[in-house]
Amino acid sequence: YAGLTSWQATGAGFLQSYGFALLPEVYQQTGQIDEGLAALSGAFTIVEQNGERIWEAELHRLYGEFLLCRSDKEQGRQGKGSSVSSSPDLPLPQASPEECFLKAISISRKQQAKSLELRAVMSLARLWRRQGKNAEARRKLKKVYERFTEGFDTADLQAAKQLLEELA
Repeated sequence: YAGLTSWQATGAGFLQSYGFALLPEVYQQTGQIDEGLAALSGAFTIVEQNGERIWEAELHRLYGEFLLCRSDKEQGRQGKGSSVSSSPDLPLPQASPEECFLKAISISRKQQAKSLELRAVMSLARLWRRQGKNAEARRKLKKVYERFTEGFDTADLQAAKQLLEELA
């Protein structure tokens, strides 16, 4: 995070949101949910300040993933009935994970960014699977997956294929 903010301080503007989109994944892998949300907050600020929206869909998807992680962490600590408390320092404090995924899908479609749309739909499908909506999840994911004509050896398409099989 310090490296990205130092880079930003130099006046560099291009692809800052990409750097801030990569950082939360590291935080997620290490269980640092609050730090990941802070990095996403910085990325949303950059998007608004410089209008660099190329990674905006991915930022919304990641935000939804972090909300899920935070909810799981809080439920594990406090019991099954707890909910995610909103925090005023978050960029979208009232958003649910599902709303974040749907927004990511909408943005990626407008940008015609099929790979980012696939990631967002996979996140939504995993959420719906948790909610017992397997048929709906499979239908939505299959519709996006079938639009691809190449790249089936990429990690995202392999993960989508596996998720489709799990949802069957």
